[in-house]
Amino acid sequence: MKDLAEKIYKISHLTGHFLLRSGQTSSEYFDKYQFECQPKLLNAITAELKNLIPKDTELLAGLEMGGIPIATALSLATGIPTVLVRKEAKTYGTSKLAEGPSIAGKKVCIIEDVITTGGQVALSCKDLRDQGAIIDTVLCVIYRGHHPEGEPKIVASELNMKALFTKAQFDLWFK
Repeated sequence: MKDLAEKIYKISHLTGHFLLRSGQTSSEYFDKYQFECQPKLLNAITAELKNLIPKDTELLAGLEMGGIPIATALSLATGIPTVLVRKEAKTYGTSKLAEGPSIAGKKVCIIEDVITTGGQVALSCKDLRDQGAIIDTVLCVIYRGHHPEGEPKIVASELNMKALFTKAQFDLWFK
């Protein structure tokens, strides 16, 4: 696993001045597209991440945009269907928030790339639950937050977060 972590870190870790989705600024950034767009690396991530999917999962929900390639790769590896979740429903065509199979009454596992505060996860979880999805788990490749007991927005959403790697691990191993 440490070999995989090193590959992810080397290809995606950037330093500079970055504005995060949460509104926070950071001197470090994980450019998830760098590991999501490399087939061999995405395949290795998928091989490890699939072991964290709850056994009773009926659908994988890939959050726009970075969670979508990971959810798709996990779907191909596991045979579990995927829904592609927008940040907000489109205003044309089918006007759906979640594209793909119906989520109503289904056990859904949210898939995300990098989580800092969990703000978008909490919003998307609420939206999906409002449409009848049953959700108790979110998986991510990297958790960059600072709460070992769970990110407050994730905990408040009654979600169990499982991360393949944490920023704290990267700091310990590679700094």
